[in-house]
Amino acid sequence: MAARWIERRFERLIWKFRLISIVPVVLSLLGSVGCFVIGAIEVFNAFLVIMRLPFTAKSVAAKTIAQMVGGVDYFVIGIALLIFGYGIYELVISDLDPRLEGGKEQHTNILSVNSLQSLKNNLSNVIVVGLIVAAFKKTIGFEVNNATDLLALCGSVAMLALSAWLIVRSHGAGHD
Repeated sequence: MAARWIERRFERLIWKFRLISIVPVVLSLLGSVGCFVIGAIEVFNAFLVIMRLPFTAKSVAAKTIAQMVGGVDYFVIGIALLIFGYGIYELVISDLDPRLEGGKEQHTNILSVNSLQSLKNNLSNVIVVGLIVAAFKKTIGFEVNNATDLLALCGSVAMLALSAWLIVRSHGAGHD
């Protein structure tokens, strides 16, 4: 009798302790908002450069476009943090209510996060997209001076296309 009472107390303690995961959820959501703000400032500053300077210099155009793509990169990082925070919330806090064990209630899940593996898949897809955006930002100002530079540029474009294809392929395979 006493052992069962201790076991129930311990289970309740463990159940309440899961709420500690609210810390990474809140911090990742705050980080997401911060990245969105930084990205918006980056894009806004690029527009200010466009409005102030004449668009005659090729380097000004390339730098401005790179700055805008950099803002998009911050947005992608913000989305990754948002997915992480939402995924941890869904996995640990939201759907783990023991009172709902018997009921078959339908929960709408925007990101389809029902396991740690699906959260990792969502995050890895967003991270790869972020890397594609960062690589695109670097290739905007890339100058081809010789055949080796041209081969490097072509190779990087091929790798970007391959990674985008793999993302689409893995996304399609997960929903079959």
